Amino acid sequence: MNEDRIIKTEYSDVMQKSYIDYAMSVIVARALPDVRDGLKPVQRRTLYDMHELGIKSDRPYRKCARIVGDTMGKYHPHGDSSIYEALVVMSQDFKKGLPLVDGHGNFGSIEGDGAAAMRYTEARLQKVSEEVLLADLDKDIVDFIPNFDETEKEPNVLPARIPHLLINGAEGIAVGMSTSIPPHNLGETIDAMKAYMKNPKLTVEDLLQIMPGPDFPTGGIVVNKDELTEIYKSGSGKIKLRGKVEVEKVKGGKEQLVITEIPYTMIGANIGKFLNDIGTLVETKKTTDIVDITNQSSKEGIRIVLELKKGADTELLTNMLYKKTRLEDTFGVNMLAVADGRPETLGLLSIFDHVIDFQFELNTRKYRTLLNKELDKKEIQEGLIKACEVIDLIIEILRGSRDIKMAKACLISGQTEGIAFRSERSRKQATKLRFTERQATAILEMRLYRLIGLEIEALMKEHEATMKHIARYSEILNNYDEMAKVIIKELDQYKKAYATPRKTVIENGKEAVFVEKKVEEMPVVFLMDRFGYCRTVDQSTYERNKEAADSESRYVISCKNTDRICIFTDSGKLHTAKVLDLPFGKFRDKAFPIDNYSNFDSGQEEMLCLVSMEELLQKKMLFVTKQGMGKIVCGQEYDVRTRTSMATKLSEGDMVLLAQKIEEEESQVVLWSESGYFLKFLTEEIPEKKKAAVGVRVMKLQTKEHIEGACLFAKGEKGSICYKEKNVELQRLRLTGRDQKGTKLRV
Repeated sequence: MNEDRIIKTEYSDVMQKSYIDYAMSVIVARALPDVRDGLKPVQRRTLYDMHELGIKSDRPYRKCARIVGDTMGKYHPHGDSSIYEALVVMSQDFKKGLPLVDGHGNFGSIEGDGAAAMRYTEARLQKVSEEVLLADLDKDIVDFIPNFDETEKEPNVLPARIPHLLINGAEGIAVGMSTSIPPHNLGETIDAMKAYMKNPKLTVEDLLQIMPGPDFPTGGIVVNKDELTEIYKSGSGKIKLRGKVEVEKVKGGKEQLVITEIPYTMIGANIGKFLNDIGTLVETKKTTDIVDITNQSSKEGIRIVLELKKGADTELLTNMLYKKTRLEDTFGVNMLAVADGRPETLGLLSIFDHVIDFQFELNTRKYRTLLNKELDKKEIQEGLIKACEVIDLIIEILRGSRDIKMAKACLISGQTEGIAFRSERSRKQATKLRFTERQATAILEMRLYRLIGLEIEALMKEHEATMKHIARYSEILNNYDEMAKVIIKELDQYKKAYATPRKTVIENGKEAVFVEKKVEEMPVVFLMDRFGYCRTVDQSTYERNKEAADSESRYVISCKNTDRICIFTDSGKLHTAKVLDLPFGKFRDKAFPIDNYSNFDSGQEEMLCLVSMEELLQKKMLFVTKQGMGKIVCGQEYDVRTRTSMATKLSEGDMVLLAQKIEEEESQVVLWSESGYFLKFLTEEIPEKKKAAVGVRVMKLQTKEHIEGACLFAKGEKGSICYKEKNVELQRLRLTGRDQKGTKLRV
């Protein structure tokens, strides 16, 4: 290999450049919309492909698979699923205030149901897409660029005649950045744009008088109106959204809450989660006023009905729904779009500036193209009118010429050589002819019927109309105000044709206040059997059934109903369960697995110790691991409110053998290894450590040997264990010290 062709470079530099190139590709060519037409590349290419295929609003629907395949093959060399998903979203009226695609078939639902496969569904363009986004593409109105393999041409941007970025909004995740632009009302947005065109000195506050804020397809209520000004100035912030709740009277003097509109953020699976959240509120007795929940939503709209008890406080329940569920949510605004080829966070005024500049550019190119066409027509019309005046001479030239080339030369430059004229006078007149190339071609192609008097009259009228068009187009191109009038007139037409009433209410809502009823504290007894099924009973119930409870239960813990049960496991984790969440009732009531009320998984880990949080905070915990590590941890370290936290740190491959609270100061520990060595020492020899520490070695072990078992017992307590079918009396073992080999037990 020629050494001169080897380029030596730092590997990190190559990686950095490659990643930056990739990131910019994702940002500009995939994830972010263009501020001019408000479309991502996949949306733009799909709409253009449908336009090219002729799948217009007045034509039959075509299979989505055909559209997706054609788009992928010609313009968008990525996965078919991303193209189909973009097509589906553009057809969903609950996601887009102005759907661009007319879908036929199952295109999903507001409750999160996916669309049918593309081989089953059909689509065509909406009329608004043809008129507002795809019109005049034949008038050199936008630049066309080569596609990925340079076999086709595609528009760099669609000639959008409205501020589409604001009207339909946008969502996208790029590399290191994301965009989230809320949808707005078409009529209001057009009015705001017109006002800004007429008076560029208007502020965001002025525009928000015309366009109060976002208008979501799902309706709902925006409750932080005063914060919108800052959001639209900076291009980022949080919009607080609420669903709409109505109170309806039903038979028997009862009332029911009906949710008729939901926050935009609840679209999809979040509706199901919302219903589950209400069910949880009822199960956990946060409210006892809700009797039943039914989802009666249909194509006509959202209708979720909550049946209430007689005399229920509807205002309190509504506030509880806002506070405890996603019926009140936030929409994070980040108005990031590609402007002048680079991503930029834009405020409302910046978006309008870019869109208005684009409108002037579109119309300049459109009317320049139209003017050039009219000038060409004028040239030909003037040639034909002039030809009609000397038609006898032209016929004489044609009859006397040997070929069309000779006749054309005579018409353009008066060359008469080789042409047979009837008289010298005709020859002299022919030498004075000076038609242009286009005029001469038009004369030679002219049909004889054009010499009829009425046809000549029509030609004169056409010429007059052409001159008027030229004057009009020149006026528009040379006068800013005239072009602005043209743009505003078009905007008025689109508003009249496609504007819809506002759905979302904008107001300064009151903060939802919901104070949970304070639980009356009472002593209870927690009972759990050897299968992990648990329940709680009150103190008197336990006392009456004490003998049966003690014999049937693996754990009996006296605690308060406001307490938590702490579960220490062999994986070094601490799981907690609220006592209030556990089933409470009679002694023989049904119990449920502790797994249901905590993150503990009986299939993955073993429970070593259960203790109430109140007791744990006053005690110390002893830990001994399989690899011979041990420590004591103060119970105060476990004062946590999370469902799962770390109980102790473990080395790789290690597990906890003993996790137990220390009842007495002079307690003793007995450890025994796999090879039959027993070690007994006082717990005071084990140092107190933090829960994040591994601990200290408590027993010397042979290579690859582990501790087989461990137990803790009080001084003077009689206890025994069964080791290899032999009963070992713990009090008879010799008391030594920590970190020794221990005594070999003869079996």
